[in-house]
Amino acid sequence: QVPLVESGGGSVQSGGSLRLSCPVHSPWGSLAWFRQAQGKEREGVAAIFPDGSTSYADSVKGRFTISQDSAENRMSLQMNGLTPDDTAMYYCAARSTAVGGSRPPLQIYFYHNWGQGTQVTVSS
Repeated sequence: QVPLVESGGGSVQSGGSLRLSCPVHSPWGSLAWFRQAQGKEREGVAAIFPDGSTSYADSVKGRFTISQDSAENRMSLQMNGLTPDDTAMYYCAARSTAVGGSRPPLQIYFYHNWGQGTQVTVSS
């Protein structure tokens, strides 16, 4: 497996925006972003299928957008309207094989390849 390396994390004020990025390599069946806040469990934030179908956690719907660029072999997460509750380590994840269902999964156990994480800190 090719290592995943996230980029784009940083510190912003509440209401600000950040764009996370992660290289991806074909073939892939599903891609996702997860996050883990200090003292909390890792949770799925957004996921995408090769056909462009997406899933989002309720807490980020309307604010975050996941996308993938086949030409650049890259996955991104555009995060707008950030709040302190979004502060966490963010991880990109990939699954090389297809997944059943109409929506890409947000559960950890579906994903086999993980990045090391990039920190996002939002101050009030």
